[in-house]
Parts: sequence; C-alpha cells; structure tokens
Amino acid sequence: MRTLLFSTLLLLFASCGSIKVNYDYDGQTDFTSYSTYNYFGDMETGLSQLDEKRLMDALDATLGEKGYMFAEEPDVLINIKSTVFSTQQGNNVGVGLGGGGGRVGGGVSIGIPVGGPKMTRELQIDFVDANKDMLIWQAISESPFREGDTPVEKSEKLQLVVDKIFSKYPPE
Repeated sequence: MRTLLFSTLLLLFASCGSIKVNYDYDGQTDFTSYSTYNYFGDMETGLSQLDEKRLMDALDATLGEKGYMFAEEPDVLINIKSTVFSTQQGNNVGVGLGGGGGRVGGGVSIGIPVGGPKMTRELQIDFVDANKDMLIWQAISESPFREGDTPVEKSEKLQLVVDKIFSKYPPE
C-alpha cells in the first residue's frame, strides 16, 4: 500500500511540473451563462478508443465539479484533438581535441546526443458556443507520453492533464 501511495505521489510531482498549457479565449464571452456541454459527434481525437474514454471520463468529472451538466442540447460543444510527436533530448556531451604550439592552433569538437527521443502528447480542447457556432475557449497542453504505461497510469496522467488544463477555467 505504501509503495502504491509513494508511486502515485511521485507520478503527481513528476507530471505536474512537466505539463505546459496555453490558453486562448474570446474576451467578450460571459462564461457564467454556460451550464451544459456535449461533445462533437464527428470528433476525431487522434486517441485510441480506450484513451479517448479515459480522457472523456476525466473531462466529465472535472466539468461536473465546475457545475456543468452533460446535455443533448448543450450550451457548449467540446472538440478534442491529440497528437503525439517525438523531440530530441536537449542533452549533449561534447568531445574536443585541440592542439597548438607557438602561434599556431587548431581544434575539433563534436556533440554527441545523450538519450533517445522524448515523446510528447499535445492535447487541444476547444469549447464552441453551440448556438453561435463560435470558438469561445481553447487550451493546448503538452505533456510527456510513454507508450508502455499501464491503464491505471494512463488514467492518472490524463486526469492530471485535465486538472492542469481546467485550473484556469473559466477565464477571469
């Protein structure tokens, strides 16, 4: 039990600092007028069916805590897009060789990358006013991604991302 608690806390601390979120919204929108939501019917999230369900469960729980209710005729429609991409680690080791004597000098240097590529998941969540068909709020997050995570780890990480995304919703 202690190991599970320690692992969860470690995951929480390690993940929180590495989730980056950018927001944009319509400054003329009164977000207090929205109370219901639903998802676009033709969403192509870029997630597996299992990850899509995990993400939507996390969204439903978070939106419920914020006072939103799921509805067939909603105030807000939600669109989700996700991509995973690879970036090279920023760590390099430099190796140099130099020499010189008198007034003549020379040198050779190369950088050797350390570690493999880093996988990152970009998650975009759009809120569209269902009556006006207008984008009113958008969040784009970037977070570390590992293919080999267990289902529990995937759920926990997606919940952390959703918590971070909605930490500044509604905008003030």
